[in-house]
Amino acid sequence: MNVGNHLVDIHEVLHEGEEDKEENSNTTSNMADKSEKRLNRPTKNREIKRPPRKFSRQVSLETGFSVLNGETSKDKNERKVLGRSGKSFGGFGVNGSTGIEARNKGDFSMFRTKSTIARQSSKIPLRKESGIDLQNNNVKGELDDHVKKSVPAGRYFDALRGPELDQVKDSEDILLPKDEKWPFLLRFPIGCFGICLGLSSQAILWRSLALSPVTKFLHVPLFINFVIWLLAVGVLVAVFTTYMFKCALYFEAIKREYFHPVRVNFFCAPWIVCMFLAIGAPPKTAPGTLHPAIWCVFMAPIFFLNLKIYGQWLSGGKRRLCKVANPSSHLSVIGNFVGAILAAKVGWKEPGKFLWSIGFAHYLVVFVTLYQRLPTSEALPKELHPVYSMFIATPAAASLAWGAIYDEFDGLARTCYFISLFLYLSLVVRPNFFTGFRFSVAWWSYTFPMTTVSIATIKYAEEVPSFITKALALALSFMSTTMVCILFVSTLLHAFVWKTLFPNDLAIAITKKRYSKDKKPLMRRWTKHSPLSFVTSIGKHNSGDKECVSDEEK
Repeated sequence: MNVGNHLVDIHEVLHEGEEDKEENSNTTSNMADKSEKRLNRPTKNREIKRPPRKFSRQVSLETGFSVLNGETSKDKNERKVLGRSGKSFGGFGVNGSTGIEARNKGDFSMFRTKSTIARQSSKIPLRKESGIDLQNNNVKGELDDHVKKSVPAGRYFDALRGPELDQVKDSEDILLPKDEKWPFLLRFPIGCFGICLGLSSQAILWRSLALSPVTKFLHVPLFINFVIWLLAVGVLVAVFTTYMFKCALYFEAIKREYFHPVRVNFFCAPWIVCMFLAIGAPPKTAPGTLHPAIWCVFMAPIFFLNLKIYGQWLSGGKRRLCKVANPSSHLSVIGNFVGAILAAKVGWKEPGKFLWSIGFAHYLVVFVTLYQRLPTSEALPKELHPVYSMFIATPAAASLAWGAIYDEFDGLARTCYFISLFLYLSLVVRPNFFTGFRFSVAWWSYTFPMTTVSIATIKYAEEVPSFITKALALALSFMSTTMVCILFVSTLLHAFVWKTLFPNDLAIAITKKRYSKDKKPLMRRWTKHSPLSFVTSIGKHNSGDKECVSDEEK
C-alpha cells in the first residue's frame, strides 16, 4: 500500500478460529515458539531502515489492554474477552477500579463451603457463552482465588488495626460489601467462645467458694455452682452448634479465621471450656475421680493445635512468634495448664507434669516477646483493650496447675501467683484505659483472667490464712462476679434488643494482596498517546512482565 512516499507491508490478519486451529495442530512444546514468531513478525520499511516493530497484526486499543491484563492470568496463552458495552476499559473501571472491586453486592457465595464445586463447573466452556459472561467468570474466578488461597499473617497486620485485629484501616478494600448486612453465620466470630470461658470459669469459682475452708463463714450454697454450670453448658451448646453450622456452610470463612494471627488461638477455647466444665462440675452430678477418657477427648485437639501453632512459632517462617505475637497468644498456652489440672483430677500426674512443662516454656517466650513488642509494636496500640487481660491468666493458671499436680501451693506455685497478681494490679490502676472503645464480644476476655486470679487467691489463702488474704480473695471474687454479670446483661441487650452484637466481620474479608496504586497514573499516561503508539509499547511491556510481577510480590 502506497502511503505518500513510504511503503509499509501490512501482514494478513488471521481470524481467531484459524489461529486456534493452527495452534491446536502444533505440539505443546512448539506452541510458545509459534506464538512468539507470529507476535514478533517485523514491519519493514523499503526506503528508510528502522528497527523492527514488535506487532504482527492490527490491534485495537481495547485488545491491547486485554493483552496487558493477561499478565495476571496463570496461563500466558489465555485471552480475555472484553465487553463492548463501553463501561469497561480493558478490565479497568471508569473510576479506576479493577474488576474485582466491581463485584455484585450481596454475593456471599465466595465464602460458602461448596464454592469449589461452583468454581469447577463455572470453568466448563459453553458454546453459547458470550463475551460478557466470560468476563464475569474471570472476575468471579479472581475473587475466588483471593479467598481460597491462604492469607499471609503479615497481611492482617497491614490491613487491620487494634489488638484484636478486627478493625479495617481506611485505606483498605474488602471482598464483601460494607453497606449491607451480611448473613448471620458470616458475622458470628469464633471469639464467641470467650463467653463460654467466662461462664465456665465462674462455675469453678463458686465451687471453690462453697467448698473452701477459707470462705466457709459465707455459707455459699452449692446450688449457685449448679445453676452457673448449667448456664455455661447451655451457652456452650448454643455457641458450638452455631459455629458448626458456620463450618458446614461457610468453611472458607473458617479458614480465614484460622489464618488470622489472633483468632487462631481461640480454636483452643471450646476444649478449654469443656475441661473447665469437667473441673467445676457440681459434686452431686460428678464422681470424685473423673474417667481418664474425658481428659483424652478434651486434651487431644489442644495438643494437635499446639503442634501446629508452636511449630509455626519455632520454624522461623512468616508466622514465627516475633511476627504474630499478641496478647491472645496466651490462650494457646493456657490450654496446657488447664489440661494439667484435669490430668491431676483424673489421677494422671505424669501427663500433667508433661503439659505443665510445655506450657511454662512457651509462656516465658510469649511473655518476653510481648514485653519487648518487637515487630508487633505498630499493630498493638497503647490503649488497653480487653484482650490485654490475658497477661494475668497464664501465670494464675500455672500456679493452680502446679498446686493440683503436687497437692500443695508451694514456692513455685506462689511465684506464678505473685506474677499474675502484680500484672492484675498494674492493669487495674489504669482505669482510663478501659474506656474509649465500643462494646463487643472481646469484652468477655476480662472475665476469664479475673476469675482465674480469684481462684488462685483462694488457694493461696488456704495455705497462708490471714485477714489480708481472705479479704483479697473475697474482693477479687466479687469483682470477677460483678464483671460477669455486667457483661452477661450487656450481651443480652446488644444481641436481642439493640441487635448490634454481631456487626459485619470485616476482618475475614480482606483481600489476599494489597492492590498496587501505581496502575492509575500508568493508565493515564498511556491514554495520552495514540492507539498506534500504545500498540508498539505492548511488546516492551510484555517483556518486563516477570519483573513487574516479582516487584508486586515483594
